[in-house]
Amino acid sequence: MTILTETAEKIKNMEIRGAGRIARAAALALKEEATSIDTDDIGEFNRRMNDAYETLYNTRPTAVSLPNALRLVMRYRAATVEDARKAIISNADNFISNSQNAVKKIGQIGAKRIKDGDTILTHCNSSAAAAIVEAAFKQGKNINVIATETRPRQQGYVTVDIMQKIGVPTTLILDSAVRYFMKDVDIVVVGADAITVNGSLINKVGTSQIALAAHEARVNLIVAAETYKFSPKTLLGDLVEIEERDPSEVLSPEMHIKWPGLIVRNPAFDVTPHQYIDLIITELGAIPPEMAFWVITEKLGLELEDSATNIK
Repeated sequence: MTILTETAEKIKNMEIRGAGRIARAAALALKEEATSIDTDDIGEFNRRMNDAYETLYNTRPTAVSLPNALRLVMRYRAATVEDARKAIISNADNFISNSQNAVKKIGQIGAKRIKDGDTILTHCNSSAAAAIVEAAFKQGKNINVIATETRPRQQGYVTVDIMQKIGVPTTLILDSAVRYFMKDVDIVVVGADAITVNGSLINKVGTSQIALAAHEARVNLIVAAETYKFSPKTLLGDLVEIEERDPSEVLSPEMHIKWPGLIVRNPAFDVTPHQYIDLIITELGAIPPEMAFWVITEKLGLELEDSATNIK
């Protein structure tokens, strides 16, 4: 199994989780594929890189960080294979480095929104959201985290593991207990799989219910999102596809046999309207959701949709 196919399989099966980690893994896989292709024919090289792009692109339909990363890595024009290879390697290295630096900046900026004594509610797992908590904790702030299990794949356990290693006092709760515990929460911090042009958030299913509970309790919700998680396609009217995963994640094969007529729906994400979001923390700074249009047009640019010049 090649690095490309192994990475694609891990992304599809959620061995690699989190929009940022998915994007960085995909960029690295394209880099490795470019390095391994043995041909002097630029046409053949472009075709094989395009196949690699498609393989990775089709793994997870919702996380916009994945296609954005792939397009940025594939942004090259070259007459020779050697020049194309160098460009892809450089693009991938730059993307990975910028992504990692973005997470650090988000942590530093977002930590300013955390006060000493705060209890922070998180959902799912996000490296950017975790960076905010870690930065606040390292500043000496006395904070606590409440983490949801995030069923059915228990991504909340990943968050708990990170918090335990850092040393942040953490409580694990059922997803369905969020409203019960909201009275103990000072601020909600979540990550993002995609941000639309109107500032709405696509994130792990259950996020919208948390946002509603936070709004009812007058608790601010902030989103940690690198700018490459904003979706240029939504500016052109496209909707972000909500991935539905295999029912076997929810119900065992034995239960399917017992209830053969049962329909199981397993959406991986939901949409939180921008009205329920206080701020989006990006590497550029803290912005209101309404500034998503500015991020897409001024910082990403519509050309991102066509930037991968060799994608057919």
